[in-house]
Amino acid sequence: MRQLGKIHCQEINNNDDASWVLFFHGYGADCNDLFSLGEMIPTKKTYNWLFPNGPLEVPIGPGWTGRAWWTIDMMAIQQAAERGETRDMANEKPPGLSKAYDMTMELIRQLKVPWNKIVLGGFSQGAMLATELYLRAPETPQGLVIMSGTLINQDVWKQNVPNRAGQKFFQSHGEVDQVLGYKQAQKLETLLTQNGMKGSLMGFRGGHEIPMPVLRKIGEYLDSI
Repeated sequence: MRQLGKIHCQEINNNDDASWVLFFHGYGADCNDLFSLGEMIPTKKTYNWLFPNGPLEVPIGPGWTGRAWWTIDMMAIQQAAERGETRDMANEKPPGLSKAYDMTMELIRQLKVPWNKIVLGGFSQGAMLATELYLRAPETPQGLVIMSGTLINQDVWKQNVPNRAGQKFFQSHGEVDQVLGYKQAQKLETLLTQNGMKGSLMGFRGGHEIPMPVLRKIGEYLDSI
């Protein structure tokens, strides 16, 4: 573990000269949730891995808490699911997004690694944060990995995507995801590609998860950048 700014992180430091992959966990998980991916994703290149811990403590069940990057309206998600729908958050800017952005930007400043040696990625809420950071960073990061994310803050993202024209991203999503819908993932893919980025959505038969075929494709993506 190490602390960067106000955020505690798990890390795998393989080579001081190698690039860093920063993976942000989803709502209700913590920095341990994605830690095994640093060992499981097959890459020919050497990477260092950083898994930050969300600053907020949130309830996830009786007597159980997890971590998050901002609070979310779980009731709205559950009510949508009961109607057989998933929420479209394209035009929403979560109230805690700006604070999460500021805290993770300070984390990156203290990491003291140039942007062109940083790959940003995450799962679910962590993928949204990674996309926000990637599109708004003062310089172009090395890569972007979106695992089961969704489109938020649409106006700001659309304005910033052209600054990353020609850059490659990786995106995956379960076709029967009941938490963040597949159609919204497709909207995010369209926003990125129609504004100049290169990549495509890897759909898979499954829900809100990260299956092994996705990990193999992430490895291929990391080797390609």
